[in-house]
Amino acid sequence: MTDDELPRDDLGHPVQLTRPVERVVSLVPSLTESVAATRAQALAGATIWCTHPAGLDVPRVRGTKNPDLAAIARLSPGLVLANQEENRRVDVERLRAAGIPVWVTVIKTLDQAVTSLRRMFREALGWPEPAWLGEAERVWREPVPGPLLRVVIPIWRDPWMVVGSDTFTGDVAGRLGLRNVYGDHPERYPQVGLADLHARDPEIVVLPDEPYHFSAADGPEMFRGRRVALVEGRSLTWYGPSLVGARSLLLSQLADASAG
Repeated sequence: MTDDELPRDDLGHPVQLTRPVERVVSLVPSLTESVAATRAQALAGATIWCTHPAGLDVPRVRGTKNPDLAAIARLSPGLVLANQEENRRVDVERLRAAGIPVWVTVIKTLDQAVTSLRRMFREALGWPEPAWLGEAERVWREPVPGPLLRVVIPIWRDPWMVVGSDTFTGDVAGRLGLRNVYGDHPERYPQVGLADLHARDPEIVVLPDEPYHFSAADGPEMFRGRRVALVEGRSLTWYGPSLVGARSLLLSQLADASAG
C-alpha cells in the first residue's frame, strides 16, 4: 500500500496499520479512557497519568512527556495513540523510527474531539464507533445557556496560570455559556498576576481540581468577594466518555458558585 492509500492521522502523517488493531498503547489519558471504555482487552499499556476508568490495570510506560520507549516496544503494540499538545514530537518520531505505528490526534475544540475520535476508531483502530461517542455529540448540541458570564479559569497557582486562547477547555467553557476573560490572549496558557486577573473583573472564578488540585481550602481565599465555582477538572479538560456526563455536571457546579 502506498503512502497515498494509507490512513493519515490528524497531522496528515500516513500510518501503516494492521486492522483491526488488537494491542494499543495510549500516551493520552483521555484516549486511554476512550479505548478502555470501548474495547478494554485491547489496551496493552498507558501512562502513569491515565487514571480512568477507575481500577485500570495495565502496564505503565511512565508519563506523557517522558514515556519509556523501550517499555512501549516490549509491549508490541499494533498502534500507539498520542496527542499533539500532550506528547512530544521527538518521542513520536523515535517510536516511528523503531517501526512502531503512532497515530497523533489534534483536539482544540469539542467538534474536533468528536471528529478526531471518530476517525481514530474507524480509520486507525478499525473498530466500530462506540455508542458513547454519538451520545456525547448529542449532549453537547444542546443550546448554549445564557446570558454569557465573564469567567477566568486558573489551572495553576504560584505562579498563577490561566486558560487563554485556542484551547479545548476554552471551547467547552463557551458551550457552557462562559466568556473567558483571557480568551483573546495570544498564549494558550498564560502566566498572569493576580492584580491583572482581578482587573479583568470576572463574574465567576472557575477552579478545577486538575491539573492543579484547587479545593475549598486551596484557591478560593485568593478571590474574596467574587463568586467561585469548584469544578471537576476532568469534565472540563478531558475528551472521551466523560463528555457524556460532563455538561450536566459542570452546569450544576457552576450554579453552585459561591462568594469567595
